[in-house]
Amino acid sequence: MYVIVEIQGQQFKAETGRRLFVHRLAAEQGAAVEFDKVLLVDNDGAVKVGTPTVEGAKVVCEVLSHLKGERIIVFKKKRRKGYRKRNGHRQCLTEVLIKDIVA
Repeated sequence: MYVIVEIQGQQFKAETGRRLFVHRLAAEQGAAVEFDKVLLVDNDGAVKVGTPTVEGAKVVCEVLSHLKGERIIVFKKKRRKGYRKRNGHRQCLTEVLIKDIVA
């Protein structure tokens, strides 16, 4: 069984026991978090698509840790003009563990 859930504007495929890296959540480490924007439920071939969400379905997660993603380098250059810009970015992420799917 898996579901497609929307977490902070992004869609994720969630299965029980799977770990996801989502944008930073305002929750403490070890806290339980529920997401109720379930867009699709697949229960062993029986697919239920929401309009826009599936009624009564939710995903229960546990916050494992808060961390930063890989470093991304943004480099801009215009040749023969002496223009060079270098900028870096690391996205703040939260690692969550899917505990239960209620559908």
